[in-house]
Amino acid sequence: MPNPPVRAITIGLEDQHPLSSRAINAAGEALRKVSGAFERAGYEVQTVRLSTRPVLSDLAGWDPAAVTRYAGDLQESLDRAGVPFCSLGPAQQGASPDGVDGLADVIAGRDAINCSVMVATVGGGLDPAAARAAARVMLRLATETKEGFGNFNFAALACVEPGSPFLPAAYHAGPPNLTVCLQGAGIVAEALQGGVTLAEATVRTRESLITHATPVVELAASQAAELGLEFGGIDLSPAPDGEDSIAAAMEQAGQGPVGAPGTLALAAAITAGVRGTGLPTCGYCGLMLPVMEDVVLAKRWAESRLGLEQLLAYSAVCGTGLDTIPLPGDCSLDEVTNVICDMASLAVRLRKPLSARLLPVPGKRAGEFTSFSSPYLVNTLIKPLR
Repeated sequence: MPNPPVRAITIGLEDQHPLSSRAINAAGEALRKVSGAFERAGYEVQTVRLSTRPVLSDLAGWDPAAVTRYAGDLQESLDRAGVPFCSLGPAQQGASPDGVDGLADVIAGRDAINCSVMVATVGGGLDPAAARAAARVMLRLATETKEGFGNFNFAALACVEPGSPFLPAAYHAGPPNLTVCLQGAGIVAEALQGGVTLAEATVRTRESLITHATPVVELAASQAAELGLEFGGIDLSPAPDGEDSIAAAMEQAGQGPVGAPGTLALAAAITAGVRGTGLPTCGYCGLMLPVMEDVVLAKRWAESRLGLEQLLAYSAVCGTGLDTIPLPGDCSLDEVTNVICDMASLAVRLRKPLSARLLPVPGKRAGEFTSFSSPYLVNTLIKPLR
C-alpha cells in the first residue's frame, strides 16, 4: 500500500495561558516546517494541531466571561498563524462549576477550539459531579451550536494522560514536544486481507504497523530534534476516515460483520498488535471505533449490530471509549450523565484511558437519521438510550 495519510502533527506547548500571539505564530511556523518535510517525503498531511496546558487550571482566577473573551482572541491568533485546531485541555476535577459550564461558550462559534472535562482519574476514581458537568456542556452545545456540531470539539475524559495527538482529548504537560498519529485503517486492512486467525491478526497487524509507522517515527523524531522539541511518540490507534473504514478492515479477517460474535476477540487481537510494535508511542494506542467517522461502522450501527453496550465492551480490550455517538436531541441530563459514568467507571476499573464524545442531535428523536452537513461525519440512525 502507499504511504498512509498522517492524520495529525501536534505540537504541545509549554507556555502558560494566556498564550501570546508570538507563541502561536512560532508554533504555526514549526508545524508548517514539519508538515512540509512529511509532504516532501510523500505523505499526505491531513491536519496540524496544537495542544496546551489545561486552560481552566492556568486561568483559575478568571471569571467565565473573561475566559470566553480570551478564547475569541485565541481563535483570531490561530487563524492568523494558519493553525486550524487547538486543544485547550480538560477542566480538571475540582474545577469551578461555572468555569466548566462556560466551556460551552468557549467552544461555540470557534471552529479551532477544542476542550474537555476530566471525569475520572486512576488515583481519584469517578467524579459524578464532573460527569454531570460534562453532560451539561454537551446538552448546551447541542442547542447552541449549528446542528449541535460543537460537540465534535468536546469530550469527557477518564484516566487520559497528557500527550495524545488526537483531539479533543489532547492536552500537554512538561517541555514542548511533537507527536503524530496516522489514518491507519488501511494498515489494518492490509494486515487482515484474505482472512486470518486471531493469532495471525496480532502478528500481521504488528508487522504492518512496524513497516508503515517506523519511517514516520524516524522523520518526526528528526524534525522534533531540529526544532528543539522533545519527540513525544506516535499514537498508533488505527483511525478511520469515511470510506477508509476500520470496520471494513476488521471484516476482512473473516469473523463476520462488526458486531457479530467474535468481534471482541478480534478487537483484542488487533490491539495486541498495535501495542506490540516496540515503537515510541503515546496516547490511546488502541482500536478506534468512531461510529460517525466510518461508513461501515455507521451502517452496522444503523443495522443495530452495534450499540453503546457493545462499544463499551470492546473498549475493555481496546479502543478509545465512545466516539461520535449520535444521541436523541431530547435525551435528558441524567441519561447523558449515566453514559459518561459508565465509560468512566470502566476506565477506572481497567486503569486505561477512555473518553466519550457524544452528539445529541437537536430536533431529532430516536428512530430518525442524523442530517449533519459536516464532511467529517457519516449520517446514521439515532437510537434510544432507554
